[in-house]
Amino acid sequence: MDVAITQWINSLSNHSAVLDAAMVAFTSYGVPFLILIVIAQWWSRQDRLHVRHTCIAAGLSFLIGLGINQVILLFVHRVRPYDAGVSQLIIERSGDWSFPSDHATATFAIAAAFLLHGPKRRGLAFLAVALLVCFSRVYVGTHYFTDILGGAATGIIAAVAVRGLYREGTKVDNLLTAVL
Repeated sequence: MDVAITQWINSLSNHSAVLDAAMVAFTSYGVPFLILIVIAQWWSRQDRLHVRHTCIAAGLSFLIGLGINQVILLFVHRVRPYDAGVSQLIIERSGDWSFPSDHATATFAIAAAFLLHGPKRRGLAFLAVALLVCFSRVYVGTHYFTDILGGAATGIIAAVAVRGLYREGTKVDNLLTAVL
């Protein structure tokens, strides 16, 4: 089923130059775009300290999620779908293993942090971008569908862990949110 879903999504590529360009843009610039938007939230005028707390939680979730991926990659060596003949690649080849997707981890860690800590509307906007980035990774041929699910899971697990460990209003939080 994983191969079938991967092939179905990837089969949409190379039919529309505009759609291909959009998917390559989401794949290439989606994560840096989300990071910049999180950074921009630091100067939010509404509920500033709460938003800053959420930005820190998103950053911690991002880093912890990618750290979890590095541990997984020590044990799981899944070849990329284009190397297995499952997909056609429309971007540059990746030099690392396929599972889990770092893009999915990064984007879902940010979205989950905003959804868990609030503000919810911003979290939903981040989730929409995360879904587009994740879809683009399969579309361009660099990931299996389950690579995306695995990456999303590590991002969400990291955000849940941060939610449990990093509390708003603590001395550490007050110190960090007071910067700038």
